[in-house]
Amino acid sequence: MTIKYESFEDIYNRASARHNGSAFLQSTLPQPLDKETLYRVVDNRWLAEMTKKVFQSGINWQVVRNKWDGFEDVFFGFDIEKMTLIADEMWEEKAKDTRIIRNLGKVLTIRDNALMMLEAQQQHGSFSKMVADWPESDIVNLWRYLKKHGKRLGGNTGPYSLRVMGKDTFLLTKDVEGYLRNRKIITTGRDTQAALNAAQDAFNFWHEESGLPYCQISQYVAYSVNT
Repeated sequence: MTIKYESFEDIYNRASARHNGSAFLQSTLPQPLDKETLYRVVDNRWLAEMTKKVFQSGINWQVVRNKWDGFEDVFFGFDIEKMTLIADEMWEEKAKDTRIIRNLGKVLTIRDNALMMLEAQQQHGSFSKMVADWPESDIVNLWRYLKKHGKRLGGNTGPYSLRVMGKDTFLLTKDVEGYLRNRKIITTGRDTQAALNAAQDAFNFWHEESGLPYCQISQYVAYSVNT
């Protein structure tokens, strides 16, 4: 079945009408980093941001922010090599440190995600380079990569980490997913290959039509929903 997408112009106009006009909308848009700038991001910052998002899952985000200096101290600034050399029993000790949020399961994701990044470094030169070179027109396969090779990076955790760090990506937030379902673009479970591919196809269409970054199109779609 061929899907007829709503034009981006219609999405933009509806979002603008519902949220105080285009000037306000444009002031709230995320700004992705260009490829050369992403190349220069040190890999430990990716590990730090992914860890932050893992810990923020299921609790008030501000609680994690308030403890974050402690996380940086306890985990040596998330140095990738150091994280891969810590003995198992030391991870258990770190998970008891009162400077962080004590959750052994989430703490162990730091080790596993550091190993994922170490492998990417060996294959691509750096994790940042792998992410920067990944085409935005196929971003859902980067999401799948993070979910498969990392730990607790499925759902929106991995995509949110990418967005915060400046990689251009749309997000399947509640509003965006609701829009896609209402338009019969997504008709299966959220994390199925069919659903992710269908979402990617829609955003590729709007990107080609508008020339805007995927992250900004995602925001416009969310704002266009009547909440």
